[in-house]
Amino acid sequence: MKLKTFKKGVHPAEYKQLSENKIIEQLPLPGEVYIPLQQHIGAACVPIVEKGMEVKTGQLIGKSGGFVSSTVHASITGKIKAIEKMPHPLGINTLMIQIVGDGRDECENSLNSIPDWENLSAAQINEIVLNAGIVGMGGAAFPTQVKLSPPKNKTIDTFILNGCECEPYLTADHRLMVEHTEGVVLGVRILMKALGVNRAVIGIESNKPDAIALMTKATEKYWGIIVQPLEVKYPQGAEKMLIDAVLKRKVPAGGLPMDIGVVVNNVGTAFAVAEAITKRKPLIERVVTVTGPGIREPKNVLARIGTPFQNLIEFCGGLTDDAVKVLMGGPMMGVAQTTLSVPVVKATSGIVCLTEKMISKVQEYPCIKCGACIRACPMNLIPTKLARLSQFEKWDEANQYGIANCIECGSCAFVCPAAIPLVHHIRVGKIRVAEVRRKQTDTHN
Repeated sequence: MKLKTFKKGVHPAEYKQLSENKIIEQLPLPGEVYIPLQQHIGAACVPIVEKGMEVKTGQLIGKSGGFVSSTVHASITGKIKAIEKMPHPLGINTLMIQIVGDGRDECENSLNSIPDWENLSAAQINEIVLNAGIVGMGGAAFPTQVKLSPPKNKTIDTFILNGCECEPYLTADHRLMVEHTEGVVLGVRILMKALGVNRAVIGIESNKPDAIALMTKATEKYWGIIVQPLEVKYPQGAEKMLIDAVLKRKVPAGGLPMDIGVVVNNVGTAFAVAEAITKRKPLIERVVTVTGPGIREPKNVLARIGTPFQNLIEFCGGLTDDAVKVLMGGPMMGVAQTTLSVPVVKATSGIVCLTEKMISKVQEYPCIKCGACIRACPMNLIPTKLARLSQFEKWDEANQYGIANCIECGSCAFVCPAAIPLVHHIRVGKIRVAEVRRKQTDTHN
């Protein structure tokens, strides 16, 4: 039987064998953490603590700054040393709360478990998710409570769990599905209740047969939940691609999945929801895949939010002598790091360490008009045109050609025989186009 998938896309080498069979290991409690107030799309948090205060594990330290925002919590017990701007793994300096631990790891007293979650209303579930600070943990970091609160004119009929993890090297979600199967499925059931839907599809790529088997067995007793094996293809983990693959529905340009009756969350998010609802546990830790040819012992690590990358790398034996680059995320969409003192954030799905041999140093050439990027683009854009318009600062025309619809998956640059940094040019163009549109809106208002 032919497996479902979406049109176009690419097939990069997977490299998942380095860590896919490594059980999740608990990272030792860090001596200090650096917790950014901006770990999500939307408004930054507002700090509600001060320098010198003592805090406990799980204590709220940053309140939501708006509707599209999320809370943050202390991930260790200790004293607040500083609240100031520090390096973020996205390459910016942003306000963070530095906590020096005392080694006790005492939990906030208000965290009481809710074993009978089925009696909760959708509004109560949403409030707990908000207070737990849960965001999309696949990389987008979109506040989960916003997805669970669609406008009244948006009728949701299907929930999709994203178990694709299509980015090369990364295996954190795979291991969660294998080691915490029941917890992930519980998260699906809770999210279905919050959305008021009776249908859920769990999309898992076929290179994870153990996860498919375990998730299928765990969902057999629940009506309305199916596991859908998918062809291995990148970027199938992108929401729009996954919806197309599973349901053959198209999200309109500039639209959201809820516009076509769908909400998508990834495996890590669903597990965090289950932990928040049944244990009242805020999002203070996550599974991070530390892998690549540049790390001595690739592992899947359960790390506290705010832990410096250096701690995880040392836990995995350290960098190899020929390691030259460290990414947050995978090689297709990851962000290169300039320092290992940056902290694990809610969207840190992986730390990929690369050697010089793994980094392409192909010289850039002029476009040969081969059309490879157009054939690969899952959003049906013309990447070379968008990149050229961006280079020549033709923002209005770039907007007309749909530059805002680019998901920056990197498929175009991956297949480009001329080694043109298409994603870089398009990313700059998207920022400039957004600025122009904001100015135009302000002028009209």
